[in-house]
Amino acid sequence: MNIKLCVFDCDGTLVDSQDSIVRSMQAAFRACGLMLPEPRDIRRVVGLPLATAAMVLAPEGTDPGMAKKLADAYRDTFSDLRRNGQVDDPLFPGVHDVVDALEAAGWLLGIATGKGRRGLDLTLDRHGLKNRFVSLQTADSAPGKPAPGMLLNAMADAGADPGNTVMIGDTTFDVEMSNNAGVLAIGVAWGYHEAEELTAAGARRVIPGFEALVTSLDELMEAST
Repeated sequence: MNIKLCVFDCDGTLVDSQDSIVRSMQAAFRACGLMLPEPRDIRRVVGLPLATAAMVLAPEGTDPGMAKKLADAYRDTFSDLRRNGQVDDPLFPGVHDVVDALEAAGWLLGIATGKGRRGLDLTLDRHGLKNRFVSLQTADSAPGKPAPGMLLNAMADAGADPGNTVMIGDTTFDVEMSNNAGVLAIGVAWGYHEAEELTAAGARRVIPGFEALVTSLDELMEAST
């Protein structure tokens, strides 16, 4: 029996975390004395390793040594927001239903995210999802997207091969990671990159809502056999 594995991105795919991410990134730039990036630009880099994302946003000519300072300041701010009850990060509609449906259809589930492991655990705990995934891959466990390491680790954890694994994400970084790992990608239309960008990067399809995911997976698996 072939093991089927569905791996989700977190921010922008399962949870709408843009408010806390934007606030934390702007606070980090303020603390480091740099011009604040625009919210739309911050959303564009969600999914990249934190230090990489910060330097993409930094003004041209910024000292590369600033990357760690920005990343540390971001983490400090995010921790303060969470400690003070100011991190909401709601689930997108249909997450619990699609997790139930996929499990009922025989899929194993995983996560590959640019979040740190502690942040991911807190998010999953808050939404009652902690024990629904056989593999949790984070920025702490492998090189960041678009490197394939997180997907390779997830497949090893589940015992799945690339032909029976699908990545679900909202950014071209997710799709590029999938390409690099040799697995199919499905984009979601409600995240931080445009549907046209996901398709151009190689997503086999882009779904408008989680209610379309199970059928899309079945069709992709049938077409690939």
